[in-house]
Amino acid sequence: MRSRRVASRILPAAVVLLLLGSCVGGDRGVGGAARLSLAVTPASALADEPLRIRVGGLAAGERVVVSAEADDRSGRLWRSRGTFVADANGVVDVSQDAPIDGSYAGVDPMGPFWSMDPVDGDASHFAPEWPHLRGHFPVRLSAAAGQRESAAATVRRDWTTGDVTFAELSPATDGVRGMLVLPPPDVPRRPGVLLLGGSEGGLGGRYEAPLLASRGHPVLCLAYFGAADLLAALHDIPLEYFATAAGLLGRHSGGEVVAWGYSRGSEAALLLAQWYPELVRAVVVYAPSNWVNPGYPETGAAAWTLDGRPVPLGPVPLDRIDGPVLAVTGEDDEVWPAAWFTAELIHALGGSPHRALFYPDSGHRVGTFPYLPATTVYRTSTGDLSLGGTRPGDAAARRDGWPQVLEFLANS
Repeated sequence: MRSRRVASRILPAAVVLLLLGSCVGGDRGVGGAARLSLAVTPASALADEPLRIRVGGLAAGERVVVSAEADDRSGRLWRSRGTFVADANGVVDVSQDAPIDGSYAGVDPMGPFWSMDPVDGDASHFAPEWPHLRGHFPVRLSAAAGQRESAAATVRRDWTTGDVTFAELSPATDGVRGMLVLPPPDVPRRPGVLLLGGSEGGLGGRYEAPLLASRGHPVLCLAYFGAADLLAALHDIPLEYFATAAGLLGRHSGGEVVAWGYSRGSEAALLLAQWYPELVRAVVVYAPSNWVNPGYPETGAAAWTLDGRPVPLGPVPLDRIDGPVLAVTGEDDEVWPAAWFTAELIHALGGSPHRALFYPDSGHRVGTFPYLPATTVYRTSTGDLSLGGTRPGDAAARRDGWPQVLEFLANS
């Protein structure tokens, strides 16, 4: 395996503010008006952690436009804006105040982040990729009121803290295709996480893995089709392949492995826990199915095999699963009836300690981590596929669900 390290350099608290003014009395701009100040704390944090945005130097009742912008990996500019009204002290606190108009509605401390739109289109039809190779990316914020000089601040969103190690895995040398992401050596180890994507194929988890590893979880992002040396489509995937991956990950996590599956990956995660309970401590499934579905996109072949034979279509067998299952689902999923699948799954498992998180205004993009723009439409070679839900609904689901998933992983 080939490995590399990404060290995240956390900025000191002294660099929290990049101010073009101050809200302290006596600091005046043109015409005697107080200079605007923009305070964003902390100045750097993991990309799934919230920030606090405050604007000072305003007159009571004065309006101010707070904007956020970032460049995605392709260089496309994304931007949000919200108009706020200052309180009696001339302050706007985005964590407590709702915009009167703009990119989002209601009180939402991170609304300026997840509500960013591409300046050249509708975010519903874009699936942005964010810079991650450097371990971080900047978001630029500004506050503008009237004709006064604007205030600005730049914050850094980190994918890692400390020395996180990335190692590429190949079938020839490791038995699987994937990326092994290990925590910094000085961070206490937590259960490993085997990340399984869905019908998009290839290698996923490029954002989730470093966030989890920064918290002590060894992570294996596993490709099981649609990548080099693997089948091109989702059919005839041996469950033994997932068992090999779980065993490899277990050697880096003291044998503690959580199978994590999204969409079609939920079938693989549940089947792995069913047929190899000794390898799987717990299961997390997003937008799941409790059914074994046929191959994709061709439905004439089996999706999964065991001992060289097709795994039969129908309900996923669950009687040998030896650990808790957490399901996260959007009730407005338009890809498949994930809410019904989830209810049937938890019922078949027998309830506690298994549980589900349901989000009524979210769709197939119900997860995972929060605070970045996400699409509600998946663009395929044959046309657009509606994922259901709304951008605010998906954002709310991720904001609420991600901390619960992190807690579940830490305590599994």
